Amino acid sequence: MAAYFYKQDRNKSLTKMKKTALKRLRNPGILTIMVVFVFVGCNMTGERKKDQGKEKKYGKEVSKTDTLTKHLKPFRKDLPTIGLLIYDGVLTTEVTATADVFSKPSKEGEQLFNVITIAEREKVIVAEEGLKMMPDYTFDNCPKLEALFIPSAYDMYAQVHNERIVRFIQEKNRETKYTVSNCAGAKLVGKSGIADGKKIVTYIGGGTQLQKDYPRLNVQDDATVTYVEDGKFSSSNGNLASYISALILVEKMTSPEHRRFIESYLYLDRLQNWEGETATILHAP
Repeated sequence: MAAYFYKQDRNKSLTKMKKTALKRLRNPGILTIMVVFVFVGCNMTGERKKDQGKEKKYGKEVSKTDTLTKHLKPFRKDLPTIGLLIYDGVLTTEVTATADVFSKPSKEGEQLFNVITIAEREKVIVAEEGLKMMPDYTFDNCPKLEALFIPSAYDMYAQVHNERIVRFIQEKNRETKYTVSNCAGAKLVGKSGIADGKKIVTYIGGGTQLQKDYPRLNVQDDATVTYVEDGKFSSSNGNLASYISALILVEKMTSPEHRRFIESYLYLDRLQNWEGETATILHAP
């Protein structure tokens, strides 16, 4: 009996729905409004979903899944440009240390520098450690630099005897406010003659030969000197000491507060105290 009444009620409901549908078909205005409402509603939902998958980066809207665009820093003509010379056999740390320091934003998230790599030609550069790098610019189209960093290789013979590299350093030194060498990059400084009479330091154990090869340089004792500056020129022992030359220069170009911010960003205190009481080191049993 209950099933009978349920069937009747259901048939009545279906009949009523059919009649309502026919009325709406006879009144296209109502149908149009309904269709538009459904379309707009779905579209707005879609837009919200799209917006949720995007974020602002350097004034541009990029997808959160776009792992390339969000990390490309725009070249801004109003910012000082830091140039990192690279060539085959370059020591990776002496490139990445400088980039690590100068590419960091301000505490407020603002870009402060253009950081670019420069090579003789537009080709893949293979570092000593095997890392492959594609230069941003070549010697022919390099923009004006505020600072030029000259890195090292374990064997500098090819670089020192490359006239184009030597000439590029000479030309860029005329416009830079700062010229920095790390490790055996000091040999290119000596070969170019840009820092004759100036104090310079090279890798540990390399000072005696550097002085013999380039007697016009004022080579410092690399056994006791890690970093030295003389006028616009500065130099370090290289490798991890390349962070020292970069941090000192970034402080000059910004402020002590910004340097401290970068040091905290890099967890530098953890590196300095990794065997001290402030560090916690867990060893597997």
